[in-house]
Amino acid sequence: MDETTATSDEHQTARSSMWGGRFSGGPAAIMEQINASIDFDRRLYRQDIAGSKAHCRMLIETGIIDRADGEAILNGLDQVLQEIVEGRFVFKTALEDIHMNVESRLREIIGPAAGRLHTARSRNDQVATDFRLWTRDAIDDLDRAAAALQQALIAQAEAHADAVMPGFTHLQSAQPVTFGHHMLAYVEMLGRDRGRLRDARARLNECPLGSAALAGTGFPIDRAMTAAALGFDRPTANSLDAVSDRDFAIELLAAASLCVMHLSRLAEEMVIWTSAQFGFVRLSDGFSTGSSIMPQKRNPDAAELIRAKTGRVYGNLTGLLTVMKGLPLAYSKDMQEDKEPVFETVDTLMLCLAAMTGMVSEMTVNRDRLAAAAGAGFSTATDIADWLVRALGMPFRDAHHVTGAIVRLAEDRGVGLEDLSLADLQSVEPRITAGLRLDPTGSAASRASQGGTAPDRVRAACSDARARFLTPEAGP
Repeated sequence: MDETTATSDEHQTARSSMWGGRFSGGPAAIMEQINASIDFDRRLYRQDIAGSKAHCRMLIETGIIDRADGEAILNGLDQVLQEIVEGRFVFKTALEDIHMNVESRLREIIGPAAGRLHTARSRNDQVATDFRLWTRDAIDDLDRAAAALQQALIAQAEAHADAVMPGFTHLQSAQPVTFGHHMLAYVEMLGRDRGRLRDARARLNECPLGSAALAGTGFPIDRAMTAAALGFDRPTANSLDAVSDRDFAIELLAAASLCVMHLSRLAEEMVIWTSAQFGFVRLSDGFSTGSSIMPQKRNPDAAELIRAKTGRVYGNLTGLLTVMKGLPLAYSKDMQEDKEPVFETVDTLMLCLAAMTGMVSEMTVNRDRLAAAAGAGFSTATDIADWLVRALGMPFRDAHHVTGAIVRLAEDRGVGLEDLSLADLQSVEPRITAGLRLDPTGSAASRASQGGTAPDRVRAACSDARARFLTPEAGP
């Protein structure tokens, strides 16, 4: 039997097994459809079974259930897990969710003893525990994926620590920077993303199990035992909060939204840089697509899709915030809508991180094209102002005014700053000497302040980034 062939009698049997004698009739078909969550919460099966095993062992050790029944439950749960992993388990919509699907199959395997497993717990604390366990695992996966992208960015930064390119503000040429310096900016963004994920992980790592429906339980349970068994730092402090809290899910969505925003910014630059007008980088064939009509095209579709998927992640955050905003304590069925946005966001962000890691790792940097563009737009103008301050002791505001006049002279003549002769420069400020040099490479090399773009600084920053983000000590 599967969810499409279950009869109304079977629906009634399922309802009775879950809710006892309170209801005499089965659910309406549309009620079953809107109420069931098994189509998506089946992803929690590992966490659900792990939580049930920890709960069962605690019930045994505290004498709440006898050891024979407890061992039968543990062995039966292992069989259920094996059936799910091997694809032999039949999920039933009539049983609503992963919890009742597992418990129902457990009863088929070991008989009435399965009913003892739910002693001193509710589906409310059960799902809260399962979801925290799943979210914790997801955060660890995302952290590793973000670290892999950082590694790819650092590798490109080291390889191109001295590749001069235009730095932009307002997407206008501003000052020469190095390509390595540009890559490291994204390493820092991802470092903050990983920090937010870890902060969220630390806050969620409390165990709701034992809170029962909302008020705790009268059974002599050992909540510290189950919390430790599941890798939590401690049990939750308040049973009402424990079963109704989804801050941990919202925090993950918020952290994911910031992370995917950073990926979208890099994706946008990939789109710009791969265009014929820029030609700064070339994506590998593995991360490019063609056109059905224009054979010359190499489209950065992966970057464009990352850019687009950002909206989906933002929408999931807004959606879950909206679900939670009006709920009184404690649990409400509205909270069943918490998992799909989190599952989808994690899937989406993992895909985007993997795609971006592939693009960055395999992209080819056109150093000549970067260098040719580095001096465009009078990008070394600030170097003139700085030289006037250093060499002539001119106040910076005065130096800024003189430099503006020099830029206007070059603009009127249709040449770059580096094309002006010493006599041209002295026509604006007679004290300028041949010591003023205006090449983009020298400009970038001069920016040797901490956190600056000078090649030596970039190489040192690469080593520092590896130590901060990619060593075992930096792990979750």
